[in-house]
Parts: sequence; structure tokens; C-alpha cells
Amino acid sequence: MTMIGRYRTAVFGLLLTTAACGSSDSIDEGTEVGRIDRPPTPESEFTPVELEATIDRLIAVINESTIEPMQMVVLLKNLDTFFEPIATGASRAMGELDVTGNVLGPTDQSGDSTTSQDLQNQQLAQAVAGGAEGIGVSPYGDVNAAAVDDAVAEGVHVVTLDTDVATSKRSLYVGLLNTSAGATAGKTLLAMLPPPPGTVVIHGTTAEDWVDGYARTQGALQEIEAAGYTPLVSQAAFFADEAYDVDAMKGQIEAADPPVVGMVGLFNISYRCVMGADAAGIPGVPIVAFDFDPKTVAYMREGRIKATHTQRQYYEGYLVPYILYSIKTIGLDATREVLAPLMDGDSRVDIGLDVVPSGKLDAYNTFLDEIGAVQ
Repeated sequence: MTMIGRYRTAVFGLLLTTAACGSSDSIDEGTEVGRIDRPPTPESEFTPVELEATIDRLIAVINESTIEPMQMVVLLKNLDTFFEPIATGASRAMGELDVTGNVLGPTDQSGDSTTSQDLQNQQLAQAVAGGAEGIGVSPYGDVNAAAVDDAVAEGVHVVTLDTDVATSKRSLYVGLLNTSAGATAGKTLLAMLPPPPGTVVIHGTTAEDWVDGYARTQGALQEIEAAGYTPLVSQAAFFADEAYDVDAMKGQIEAADPPVVGMVGLFNISYRCVMGADAAGIPGVPIVAFDFDPKTVAYMREGRIKATHTQRQYYEGYLVPYILYSIKTIGLDATREVLAPLMDGDSRVDIGLDVVPSGKLDAYNTFLDEIGAVQ
């Protein structure tokens, strides 16, 4: 089967499961729908209070307006692993809004990236042709800018999530702000370190063409440097085996002057910091990580990783349909005004991140289970 065939089969399977998000197969113009009645979110120490309050305010303002049917679509790079909680959140929000819409994306990531990018551009065009009034999309980057702009030119508001196309005419971006996320990870580690001097290994990236990864790395680097430590970036080798990455870290740790006193990993392969520390003979060095990879969780249970930083994928997906619906009912400017507590500038909505200490793993897993967003 070709790559296109696999992709379309995955999308078709999802259509069968998400078509119920709409109250009917078509929209009758001028037909009002009921007020939005959002179920309460379970309370937890990990509940994002300001984010939850902002969503509730947005719903309250929408409910003061004329509630109308809407057709929308959310396009994701994938429906598995990292993106699964995003799909869960988006589907739930569409159900609460009673809109006609789907969450679409491949479940098979085989094939080259160019094919995936082209397919997503086709999906954007198809969504517009199919009558979508709002589109949420997790783009690959500037390669999707023209397709986004074409949708906007047809009067469709586009909201990006997870990754952005700031050069496009999209209305808003919803997701993590990587510079501040990297700074937060740096601060988490700094609280565990002895006074300077000392070297801190940052398992990040120096590749400026990967905008998000580079921004996250710079955020951590600046925070560590400002505290008086010597930052040392170890290039995260995503497309190499663990041994390659570990050997590179081992060499850097052994050559570091002053000696390494802490390590911070900024991506889902952060658990490799533990392996690098072991290889270099410093198993007791404080390590903090990023994301919620099973190996990271295992090392946290052993006490080797002291904390991790998780992205709020569920809320990322959940917020986008509400924003698209709000833009239709109260307008973009009014939507920005309600979202002000979360806004960075006039076009980026910061959903923040969760800092999870190793001793709070069970509590965090319980929270994820209660909102249906287990990672």
C-alpha cells in the first residue's frame, strides 16, 4: 500500500469515530443550538487553575451571544503517542460545543517528511472546500504557510497548535512558548545544585533552523548562565541510537571544566542524560528532564531523574475548538480580550507546562487519567 493509501485509511477510520462530534451531518443556517454546558474538571494539584478559569470565562462570554452551528476541523501530524492527548482534548471540546467536525491525521508516519507536508496542505484545501468555517492545524512549518494563507483568503480562521507558522496569516497560535519552557526547566534544576562554579550539561540543540528546539535550549542556557554556572550544550541526537548520544555526553562530561554539577534534558529523549552520567562516572548528579517518555518515568521512579516538565497536550487540543468557535461568535478581538491572561503578545496563547517532581508521579498519573489524557 502506498503512503497516501495508508494516510487516507487512517483518516477514514478516525472519521467513523469522530463524526458524532456534530449534532447532524449538515448545518442548517440560522438554526440556534443550546447553550454550552461544560462538565466540571476534576480538581488536582496539577489542575492549571488560570487556564481552566480562562476557558470558563470564554464559555460564559460565548453563551451571552447567539449560539449557532459551526463546522470545523483539527488537522494533526499524527494521532498516536504525543498527539493522542491532543486528539482526545479536541474531540471532547467539539462534543461539548456540539459542532460538526473531525480531528484528522495519520496513524502511520512511514514515508518522507515532504509527503506528510504535502498531504497536510491537501487536507487544508479539502477542509475549506468541504465548508469548514474554522481550522486548527499542527503545521510542519513555513512549508504550510501558503496553504494556511489560502484558507484565510477564503474567509476561514486558522489557529495553529503545538507548532506555529508565524509567517502566515493564521489568527492565533496555541501551545508551549519554548523559550520560557526552557527557562522553567533551568530553574527547576538550579534549585537542586550546589553554589557555582560548576558546569551544567544541557541536552538540547544548537541547530537554529529548528526554531522551537533552539528557543527551548536558549531559554535554559540563559537561565543557567545568569545563575553563575557554565552551560554546555550536548546535541540531542534524535536520529542516532542511544549509544551515539551517550558517548557524546560522556566525552563532554569528562572534559568539562569546571566539573559537571547538573544536567537538564529538554526533549522526549531526556532520559539519555542518566545514561550519559553513568557512562562518565557521575551517577549522583542531579538531572531534570522533559516530556513523559516511559524511560523517563522509569528513571524517575528510581530517583535518577528528579523532575520532568510535561506539555499540556490535552489542553492544547481542548482549547483550539473553543477558540475557533469563539472567533465565529464574538470575533477575534473579543476572543483575544478574554484570553488575555494567557496571551503573549497579540497572537500567541501560552498554555504553560507542568513541573512533575519524581515523588508526585502517581498523583500526576491520576490527574491525567481523570481528564482522559494519559500519556
